[in-house]
Amino acid sequence: MTKKQRAELVQIELDKLYPTTPIPLDHTDPYTLMVAVALSAQTTDKKVNQVTPDLFAVAGTPQRMAKLEEFEIKELIKEIGLSNTKAKNLKKMAELLLERHNGIVPQTYEELEALPGVGHKTASVVMSQGFGFPAFPVDTHIHRLMTQWKLTSGKNVVETERDAKNLFPEDVWNKLHLQIIFYGREYSPARGKGEKDFITKMMFEK
Repeated sequence: MTKKQRAELVQIELDKLYPTTPIPLDHTDPYTLMVAVALSAQTTDKKVNQVTPDLFAVAGTPQRMAKLEEFEIKELIKEIGLSNTKAKNLKKMAELLLERHNGIVPQTYEELEALPGVGHKTASVVMSQGFGFPAFPVDTHIHRLMTQWKLTSGKNVVETERDAKNLFPEDVWNKLHLQIIFYGREYSPARGKGEKDFITKMMFEK
């Protein structure tokens, strides 16, 4: 199979498995999405979704988040890994949104990535799932599977994102990146043995 054929196979099979792609992090607007994604670093989406209802009830807007002290934010997210750093980032993020953007989440990568706790992946999720711009956020599942499927030789997520954007049509990026994440969790978990990973088997079986 050529690389192009493998990419086409991925699209076909994932469309069968996941015709719809709900965003796994609970949110109500671009701000709460950005907060949830920032919280999800080195933490499961499930854990984030358990914590954010109480957080958003108190601080679901930049205005309300900025009024909280760091220790108050930390108390609300203490079950999440790196809660000290994340509490500090959430407060500063809210303050800068108010200071620079009148409390409105900006719609450019440069402005998003200038906010504390917002790296390129978080910015990409906000741009794609919050605002509908074509983007291909790459997490560890996507990096691992793209490598496994020999669709990238990328040594890091930046190179993998570049290869994914070159391989797949722009109009499927926003859906496909979620489909690959769902597939990784269900069929090819990082700690599993890959017995259920039928896409890899279809590509490389002799």
